Amino acid sequence: MSLSKNASADGKILTIQIRGKFDFNLVQSFRQAYAEVSDQTEKVVVDLRETDYMDSSALGMLLNMKKTLGTSVSSIHISNCRPQLKKILQISRFDKKFDID
Repeated sequence: MSLSKNASADGKILTIQIRGKFDFNLVQSFRQAYAEVSDQTEKVVVDLRETDYMDSSALGMLLNMKKTLGTSVSSIHISNCRPQLKKILQISRFDKKFDID
């Protein structure tokens, strides 16, 4: 389980990639990943391509990120969801709060 982040060359897109389990063990590192979003950042992407598990604390972390970033970014995307994770997000109605693909 690990987390990495990187910004696009122009600084407009911040990508946070989760590998393995997205659970309570990532609270601190996930918060730190978006804590210093630059003024240039317009979009945050949470890439779940290599994520195989997500629990309720992960949902809470996503909501806290949205609340913290507020209007400082124009959009937050949750991308590359495996079918089981996409189902969890839809059941939790996160498709109403985030762009999910």
